[in-house]
Amino acid sequence: MRPLCAAAALLALAVQVSIAVAAPAPGDPARGEVIYGRCLACHALAYNRTGPKHCGLFGRRAGSVPGFAYSPAMVKSKIIWNARTLDRFLANPARMVPGTAMTYAGIPNPQERADLIAWLRQATASPTECPK
Repeated sequence: MRPLCAAAALLALAVQVSIAVAAPAPGDPARGEVIYGRCLACHALAYNRTGPKHCGLFGRRAGSVPGFAYSPAMVKSKIIWNARTLDRFLANPARMVPGTAMTYAGIPNPQERADLIAWLRQATASPTECPK
C-alpha cells in the first residue's frame, strides 16, 4: 500500500504544480494603466487609430471591430479575446498570429502582461462606453 500512497502524493503534487504554472499571475490594474501608455501610440480605448479600439475587448472575436482594416491573418485567426489569449498575444503577437499587421515585439515580462490585462479588463468592460 505504501507505494500507492507515495504515487498518489506525487500525482497530487504534479497536478498542483501544473495548475500553478498554467494559472496567469494576478494583475495590478494600477500598474497596467501605466503599461497601457506603451499602447497609446497605436491604440485608444474608445476609437480606432493605427490599431483597433479596445472598448469591449473581452469576449470579442479578433478582427471584428466594424470600420477597422485588419490584416487577413487577424481576421482568419478565430481568436476570442480573454485573459489567456491576450497573454499569449501580448507576449509575442507575430508568433501567435503570423502575418499580423501589429509590428510591436510584445511584452516579455509575464507580470507586466498580467497587470495590463487586469487594467484592460476594467477599462473595457462596457462594449459601448469606455473612457476616452
